[in-house]
Amino acid sequence: MLEFYLSHQSLFAIFTIITFVLSLITLIITIIVTVRSQKLFRTTKILFTGKKGADLETIIVNHAKKLNDFDREIQELFNISNTINSHAQKCLDKISIVRFDPFGDRSGNQSFVIALLNNKNDGFTLSALHTREGTRVYTKQISKGKSTNDNELTKEELDAIKQAQ
Repeated sequence: MLEFYLSHQSLFAIFTIITFVLSLITLIITIIVTVRSQKLFRTTKILFTGKKGADLETIIVNHAKKLNDFDREIQELFNISNTINSHAQKCLDKISIVRFDPFGDRSGNQSFVIALLNNKNDGFTLSALHTREGTRVYTKQISKGKSTNDNELTKEELDAIKQAQ
């Protein structure tokens, strides 16, 4: 019987030690969770100071609406930018004028060539030749800085195109 008592006593001692170790682990975990929850409570207290949960929800919803509005406005600006860019591609933004006297010193440089080109050097030249009898106006289509038809460009037209580029 003594053996039975000693074996139960040793089992009881082992059980007591295991229970103590588990209690100690539980106590440590409880302390860690308590410290972390206190930190969280302090953080939320600062965050929610002067506000109610409903107020915070309203603020978040309003910010979300504003972000949607900003996104829509950015998309509109992007579309406007694309429209402006496509119009700018077609715009004649390179301009030059060359005045000249086709007959020597007799007409006083009253003749001229105007070159009007876009950013791809497409456009036209407008030439006006002034004589005593009148003024004649000619135009030539330009593509990539060169005449598109069989008409050869004059020296003055070439100069105007080079200056416009």
